[in-house]
Amino acid sequence: MGNVVRRILIVGNWKMNKTASEAAVFIREIAPRLPAAPAIDIVVAPPFTALESVRAALGPSSSIQLGAQNVFWESHGAYTGEISAPMLSDLGCRYVIIGHSERRTLFGEQDEGIRKKIRAALAHDLKPILCIGESLSQRERGQTDDVLRQQLKGGLADLSLQAMAAITIAYEPVWAIGTGKAATTEQAIAAHRTIRTFLSDTWSAEIANATRILYGGSVTPQNIDALLQSDQIDGALIGGACLQVESFARITTFAESIGACG
Repeated sequence: MGNVVRRILIVGNWKMNKTASEAAVFIREIAPRLPAAPAIDIVVAPPFTALESVRAALGPSSSIQLGAQNVFWESHGAYTGEISAPMLSDLGCRYVIIGHSERRTLFGEQDEGIRKKIRAALAHDLKPILCIGESLSQRERGQTDDVLRQQLKGGLADLSLQAMAAITIAYEPVWAIGTGKAATTEQAIAAHRTIRTFLSDTWSAEIANATRILYGGSVTPQNIDALLQSDQIDGALIGGACLQVESFARITTFAESIGACG
């Protein structure tokens, strides 16, 4: 079976940073620094409050796509403070990050709710980016592969082959997020192989071959090149480094050079 060429995906997760006004300024600064017709996919995921101003700043012809950082599983109703998939879709979102470790650890999100969010996103043509990853204690106990398989099973259970075609996985070791301590390329590749094997065993070799798996966790302009040199790593979910024009531009420019060669 020949390898599918998976298009590199770079996602900037802004987390709880930038007001709507700051976001518009940032987009106007970063947009000219990014390739006009990129050989990669570029997504920015601002806070909910900045989605509209970012969409306006990008304009209708931008190659940068809009993503959200979370979604609720119901489409409307009495859920004070929640944001639904139709709301995000109507704002121009194409992607949504689901199950980020900060959502799991700080807000108690668990597999069942994450699975419901993924199904809600798919029902409204949003592409879910499912985040999975082990804690430091789990890694030290040799449980990394078990944790990854459990989170994949929990988030993706019973999805059809057709639904799986819209899924992106982001491997984010919890111990590397915001700590400055990225996984080594070898650690990341091993985890990505575990994920791909699970996808192959659960769905099909074709799904495993076609699914994009991103690395996230202290990605910087300094380590992006080593990570993207592996054919197992299809892009990056970037936190802190996506908040500065210079560092996000350098990461995307490097990814573009790899994508253009691919």
